[in-house]
Amino acid sequence: MVVRVERSTVIDAPIAAVWDVLRDFNGHDRWHPAVRRSSLESGRKTDQVGAVRNFTLQGGERVREQLLSLSDKDHRFRYAIVDADVPLKNYLAEVRLKPVTDGNRTFWHWSSRFETPPGQENELRDLVAQGVYEAGFEAVRDRVERRRADVSAPVVTSGPRIDGTAMVINRHGGPEELHAVKIKAPAPGPGQVRIRQTAIGVNYIDVYCRTGYFNLLEPPQAPGMEAAGIVVDTGPGVRHLRKGQRVAYACPPVGAYASHRTMDAALVIPLPDWIDHETAAAGLLKGMTAEFLLYQVHVLKPKETVLVYAPAGGVGRLLCQWANRLGATVIGATSSEAKAQIARAAGAHHVVVPGEKSLEEQIMDLTKGHGADVIYDAVGKDSFAHSVAALAIRGHLVSYGQASGDIGSWDIGSLASKSITLSRPNYGHYTDTPEKVAAISARLFDAIRNGTVKVEIGQRFKLSEAAEAHRALEARETTGSTILIPDQT
Repeated sequence: MVVRVERSTVIDAPIAAVWDVLRDFNGHDRWHPAVRRSSLESGRKTDQVGAVRNFTLQGGERVREQLLSLSDKDHRFRYAIVDADVPLKNYLAEVRLKPVTDGNRTFWHWSSRFETPPGQENELRDLVAQGVYEAGFEAVRDRVERRRADVSAPVVTSGPRIDGTAMVINRHGGPEELHAVKIKAPAPGPGQVRIRQTAIGVNYIDVYCRTGYFNLLEPPQAPGMEAAGIVVDTGPGVRHLRKGQRVAYACPPVGAYASHRTMDAALVIPLPDWIDHETAAAGLLKGMTAEFLLYQVHVLKPKETVLVYAPAGGVGRLLCQWANRLGATVIGATSSEAKAQIARAAGAHHVVVPGEKSLEEQIMDLTKGHGADVIYDAVGKDSFAHSVAALAIRGHLVSYGQASGDIGSWDIGSLASKSITLSRPNYGHYTDTPEKVAAISARLFDAIRNGTVKVEIGQRFKLSEAAEAHRALEARETTGSTILIPDQT
């Protein structure tokens, strides 16, 4: 049976404020009470027509919805369910906004049509109308009101605020969008810590956030997920940190590009006495990434052959060192002989560079036709096909970054020719609890202390020079890790 559902409401806010929340096709997990988590497939952008969001409801049901159209001019978008655990067949919906003439308010119309099994039409109509639409109206109304309060209301804290500086973007775009602003770090609330930051890590995920490729930064906001510093004070309930303690973190939410920061304390960790701030800021996120790539995503075994892309970079250099110590044969793939020398010094037994032979031909020559047992590929679009061709039978391709762009659409059947295993790990899924962070960081710190890995800082920039750091990173002019040092004031 075909069912039609329509609901409308008026929200006491300008249309731009409401549209800013709704046009983020993958942002509903941050405001809709029915959605537990959500992610975009295939590296699409959050407002890109054709994007598919794969989300989980609070009850555990999985739903995949595709964005069919989006108009910023008409404040309208359409989407459809392409796969779901709930019985809503051929579900097609539209969201439409219009400004209300009498006052700065917004009219919101949400409608859909779908087919249901016989006898379930009333139940599913109520589910969509109440559990989705009405609940969504209230949630967005609350989110918009809270946003307006955050901007207009004075910050109330339990103590004095600390003046500082942050590098912020007001809109997604190039490095030129990063600019310095004065901030006031508030006193920490329950479960929070305030940190005077001494060194800040720069990672390629910061570029993804700045451009909007990853939906982790909502302007105006500072990027950055990694830093080290000194605890200024802690809020109620924080027991693992104390004033004056040396600490570091590598976790969302973004906002590390700042001289001072107040944040949730759960994933902030104390630093061992023997490690300095710059090493911690340069190596924590990259090192924890290397740990779960080698010990969890693919449990590396002695004598396996490993291919590491960008072996002169931050994560790549750590992977070479660590994989070598674990007994693997390590091959690096880089763009120049200068970077090849860095990779060899980091533990790569062989390095391939562009030449007359393709990457896969060079790998097959080095392995006598066997191929690589595991490939750690952070390049993406330009490397994916070569990686597939360079794998051994039953090889494992770990695609953990897309520096050259989206890999595009691939027929999974083509992987059967070698019985390939493909992984696309998400950093947050391996580091989202204090227990996970404690275990990973402990193994990383042991590896640094016993010399298994060495964190190399290739570039240092002032915090005010963050744009230059991003330009160098995107131009592949960096080696090792890059850090920002807060300017002296």
